[in-house]
Amino acid sequence: MTAFENPALAAFAAQLGAELVFAQVLIRRDGTSFALRHIEDAGALAESLRTIAIEELRALTQTTEAGAFRPLKSAPNLRRGWFARATNITELGTALDRLYPGALADWFAARAAQPPVTSYREFTARQTGMYRITTFPDDPRAAQITRACCDARFCLKRRLWTVPSLPTDTAADKSLIPCLEPCALLLEFARKVVRWEQEGELPSTVSPEEARQLREKLNQTGSSVRAADFESPENPRRLALLQQLATRD
Repeated sequence: MTAFENPALAAFAAQLGAELVFAQVLIRRDGTSFALRHIEDAGALAESLRTIAIEELRALTQTTEAGAFRPLKSAPNLRRGWFARATNITELGTALDRLYPGALADWFAARAAQPPVTSYREFTARQTGMYRITTFPDDPRAAQITRACCDARFCLKRRLWTVPSLPTDTAADKSLIPCLEPCALLLEFARKVVRWEQEGELPSTVSPEEARQLREKLNQTGSSVRAADFESPENPRRLALLQQLATRD
């Protein structure tokens, strides 16, 4: 099979140009090959970076700089300091799939005249068991949940699935990688928010001083809290949700 028998890869190659930023990866065309590195290493000499093979890229994505597991590969915490070369477009497709699994297929699907996107309501209406309660949030609460969970500080996928009264994301705000439906992390976060409301653990508002403290916590780097550990008071998505409840002067 040749590279151009893959329509997604063919379309991607056609619009690649001299260079392209794909989430946190900078792709530069070099003749018939492609050089990949972290976008924050754009100005570094290749010799100063650790050269890794295409086969090693999946392992690179598993942990952060601090060694914490990365359950969400679209999180903006990809390790830097590396350099990889794809000798042809097929290898480039393999490399991107190891860095961002399924991203090229979703990118291609999003280019269709009628992209296969869903909505918060459609998606949660299909849930059963303990996730059935994710249908409970009203539209304003569903928008708050989505803003908190899908913030660019936590995920670089541009959300194309819809929530009433909340605009979809743009590539400039996030990346070229689309998000076509809510992920498992969003679903679990929505379930937790409903439980907090039912148990009286979610305040109706927070004071300006509390909002300031929340901003400070969110700006701290190197959090060791697992992404899905929503019970932790230090969980960034939980802090982002609470920040939205701030009272206004």
